[in-house]
Amino acid sequence: MGKFYITTAIDYVNGRPHIGHAFEKVIADAIARYKKQKGEDVFFMTGVDENAQKNVQAAEKEGVAVKEFIDKNTGLFLELCKRLDINYDKFVRTTAKEHEKVVHEILRKILANGGIYKDNYEGMYCAGCEAYLTERDLVNGKCPEHNTKPKLMKEEAYFFKLSKYQKDLVKFVKKYIVPEQKKNEILSRLKGDLKDVCISRKGAEWGIDFPDDSDYKVWVWIDALINYVSGAGEQWPADLHVIGKGINWFHSVIWPAILMSAGYKLPDKLLVHGYLISQGKKMGKSLGNVVDPLELLEKYDSDVIRYSLLRCSVFDDSDYSEELLIERNNNELANDLGNLVSRVLTLCEKFYDGKLKKTKDDGLLRGLDLESIEKHFDNYELHLALGELWKLVNSANKYVNDKEPWKNEKERAVVLYNLLEGLRVISILLEPFIPETSGKINKQLGIKLGDLRDIKFGLIKEYKVKKEGVLFKKLENGN
Repeated sequence: MGKFYITTAIDYVNGRPHIGHAFEKVIADAIARYKKQKGEDVFFMTGVDENAQKNVQAAEKEGVAVKEFIDKNTGLFLELCKRLDINYDKFVRTTAKEHEKVVHEILRKILANGGIYKDNYEGMYCAGCEAYLTERDLVNGKCPEHNTKPKLMKEEAYFFKLSKYQKDLVKFVKKYIVPEQKKNEILSRLKGDLKDVCISRKGAEWGIDFPDDSDYKVWVWIDALINYVSGAGEQWPADLHVIGKGINWFHSVIWPAILMSAGYKLPDKLLVHGYLISQGKKMGKSLGNVVDPLELLEKYDSDVIRYSLLRCSVFDDSDYSEELLIERNNNELANDLGNLVSRVLTLCEKFYDGKLKKTKDDGLLRGLDLESIEKHFDNYELHLALGELWKLVNSANKYVNDKEPWKNEKERAVVLYNLLEGLRVISILLEPFIPETSGKINKQLGIKLGDLRDIKFGLIKEYKVKKEGVLFKKLENGN
């Protein structure tokens, strides 16, 4: 199998992580874990954008030195990854010297081939996006992402010849962006005039100096995008970038054009996910409906949070709340999965002292549509893959109820061995979604976690099971 290099976007550290950060990280983590199960050589990178002006403004507001402020908040993003079981290979910080070196290398290549020039610039600047916006970008005169009116700014600046790549970008985008709707949005924007883009900021104190001109800093978006190359080394090009829909343009137009101009290989796919919203509205501090993932992690196990997030649609906006998390925990994790594991292991211990030898195949696993699960994973429809897996959990519950092994002595051994095999297969398929739970199930089954090649009946000659506690407790709001 080949290599698979996957990235998340890097996060601004001007505040605490929000639930959208957690959502993106668990999506990427589940994909990375699934690829590992397929035997691929996975390199998974996440990180933080420490060079943004937003970070400087937030530090000033708190009256703290910028470096101290950034270190503190970067620590929160590292903590989020650790507590959510995000199994990354590298965590990028854009203040690192190795990153600055690669930014300069790429920009020098573009300067050398005439792709950058100096000119006067006047435009509408959104501080939230840290980007100039065109009239076409605005909705009722405001930035749609931040609902604020951009400021008119004038400055002499360095420009990148983005317009030169319009035809190449149209061709590239057609096979690059998932889902279709997000691809079509970009293609429709590429039909109009593609303007050259300003890639420097004059007089900024924080950030990376422009090559050979320290009066200017590199525009943070150029610096941020280059992290995917600077952090990856020989792993480049990326097989999959995972991002939120608000930064689609930067990743699908500006980023590939920069790579084309510098003579680098292009990434393979861009997965653009939807937002988590609250009762149909975008989450925001002003609305008081923000969900803080670190606060959730104080109350609930990481797998409960991971599961509740991965049940949300990857491509569309999804309502999300603590109430929804509790509902999914109680109905699906505790009732469906937890009860199944508990019943099966209790019966094995009661009737066979936990030791069960291999019997005939009674057809429980025939209800598993592995092909559909793999297809959904390969299309990045994780919520659908999870739904497909849950069909096996439900059919195993139905199988116990129908076969009644507590009174059906004749078939008891066959039924319970088939159920143990069902649990073993469920634990393999669960691992990308809720790894800790998968580990707990395997421990009670007395086996090691397998991979996708182990999804077949009768691999275990004899089970020696030992029940340990409850997998998921029922929750009440606030507990």
